[in-house]
Amino acid sequence: MKLPKELKDKTVLAGNSKNRKCSVKGCNEIVIRSLSENTWEKYVENAGLKIEKNSFHKIYLCKAHYSQSSKFRKSQEKKFQKKGFLDNSNSIKRGNWEV
Repeated sequence: MKLPKELKDKTVLAGNSKNRKCSVKGCNEIVIRSLSENTWEKYVENAGLKIEKNSFHKIYLCKAHYSQSSKFRKSQEKKFQKKGFLDNSNSIKRGNWEV
């Protein structure tokens, strides 16, 4: 039986039952997030963090390093956010499409 998220302890994360340490070099904090290496590697490294590779293709981050890399990811997504279909008001002239 699965427990609701509110009742789960953060240390019961999959792969975290062994009290894993943060993947950032020199950090010995306990992990709160395990992230996909393919997706998050560029965000973590561009946030200025050096990570140690492991055979599980996961990045394990403590609370401080997760928030640091998450802030960088959000700033990058905001820069390259797709604009709405009609955001550019110059493309419409009196109800007709500009060619």
